[in-house]
Amino acid sequence: MKNRPGFILIHFLFICSLGFSQYDPQAQNVFLGPETQQVIDEWNIKYPSTDFHSSFKPYVSSTLTDFRDSCVPYKHFLIKNFFLSKTMNEGPQKRNQFNFQFLPVSDLQTGYDVLQSKNVNELAGGLFAKLNINNDFTIAGTILGGNVTYPYFTNELVKNNMLIPGLGMAYMSSDSNSYNYSNFSGYASYSPNKVFNLQLGNGKHFIGDGYRSLLLSDVANNYPYFRINANIWHIQYSVWYTWMKDLSNSGGIKSKFQDKYATMHYLSWNATKEINFSIYENVIWQGTDTSRARGFDPNYLSPVVFYRPQEYSVGSPDNAFIGLNLSVKLFSCVKLYGQLALDEFFFKEIRARNGWWANKQGAQAGLKYINAFKIKGLTLQAEYNVVRPYTYSHGSVPQNYAHYGQPLAHPFGANFKEYMGFISYRKGRFMISAQGLSAKIGVDSTGSNVGQNIFLSYTTRPFEYGHKTGQGVKTTFMQSDLRLTYFLIPQMNLRLELGYIQRSFTDARGYELQNPYIYFGLKTSFWNFYRDY
Repeated sequence: MKNRPGFILIHFLFICSLGFSQYDPQAQNVFLGPETQQVIDEWNIKYPSTDFHSSFKPYVSSTLTDFRDSCVPYKHFLIKNFFLSKTMNEGPQKRNQFNFQFLPVSDLQTGYDVLQSKNVNELAGGLFAKLNINNDFTIAGTILGGNVTYPYFTNELVKNNMLIPGLGMAYMSSDSNSYNYSNFSGYASYSPNKVFNLQLGNGKHFIGDGYRSLLLSDVANNYPYFRINANIWHIQYSVWYTWMKDLSNSGGIKSKFQDKYATMHYLSWNATKEINFSIYENVIWQGTDTSRARGFDPNYLSPVVFYRPQEYSVGSPDNAFIGLNLSVKLFSCVKLYGQLALDEFFFKEIRARNGWWANKQGAQAGLKYINAFKIKGLTLQAEYNVVRPYTYSHGSVPQNYAHYGQPLAHPFGANFKEYMGFISYRKGRFMISAQGLSAKIGVDSTGSNVGQNIFLSYTTRPFEYGHKTGQGVKTTFMQSDLRLTYFLIPQMNLRLELGYIQRSFTDARGYELQNPYIYFGLKTSFWNFYRDY
């Protein structure tokens, strides 16, 4: 399009011509993204409640009725402000009300990759549109596309499997120097009352209170789902049915992608305003096995059953695991959180402490400290993650805990220990933040399967006992990310970012890689795009 700047200007002016209004929908999803999450954490830790469940995302607006934007001491995307929206037939009448909202999506970034001595550019954009009807019905969608080049550390991920992390297929541009991609997420949501919410969509979910999740993260691409949420007393119960894709042995050819399905349950209980205890379970099965085409198995439609006994009752070798999530709020400024993922659990083998291969577990421990040392806007966070070898893998690779070529939990897969630290300070329109990461990972050598790569069958393990976290080629991964952000229009999350990433890999074979990267961007994006693995 030759007149692209003019088109963008006309489009933006059209959006700005919409009115500004207050509206109180009950069925919309709140954006996932680090800036929005920080705002909600600020409120939830300072003003704990038995009604809000912080660990299941995206949040439904009906669970945020007590939220107050005014409690956050810096400029931010207002959770209850419909910026660039218009409400029709607004007034005391409860029916026949319509609210339209449009937000431009921008992810424009340029940078300099010191390792390759070259400029890299990420030029992506799109549109978010949403329609609320009578407060209880919402249709929303985000379309995104772009042309991108990446620094060496991200480019290697893309080049190896022709996937943009978290966004889908990468298509080589005509000049073979960049990638094109497109991505769509959206949902239709209905809340017939204050208890239930029903959703049909294409998107992601995240379970946990930390930066990482060992249960379910938003690292992988979107997937179709149908979800039922129920909020009763201090309990939130969610069940969702998903349709996923396995890319093993497909060679990047879409017609060879295999169907896989999952059903997931999550029960969250606010025992008090300060203490939450939650349990998660899931089962994943492949659409076609050696004997038949299964499709969606009706045995897994039950919204209440625990799947491990159900799995055995139907004589199925499907992949199931359970997990626990816990959080505790202290002194109106601290949240302690943790997770335990149990892919296999045999107490006899754990007590024996003999490194049995099927002791497949992971654990997380973390802390968030808002308004640290009584400085408004200063947030500190520390997190530790450890996952044993072979966790999330399966004997049949299509049934591993992954979707579209990426893990559904931690991006490292398994067989690692990770230490993370975060600090950010927000005042007015400015934010300065720093992130540090150090991980010890045990990776495969040629022809070996030591349990880190979840896309290998655990039947290829070299021995039964003596497995330890970090076994294999000992690899150290370290990364720091320093960023300065200025929010041009906080209501739409439009911001300028200037940052510096320092990344290093070293392993026991003598390999060493240092990859500094400097970047500058103009963004409105709300999703999480992970560069730290």
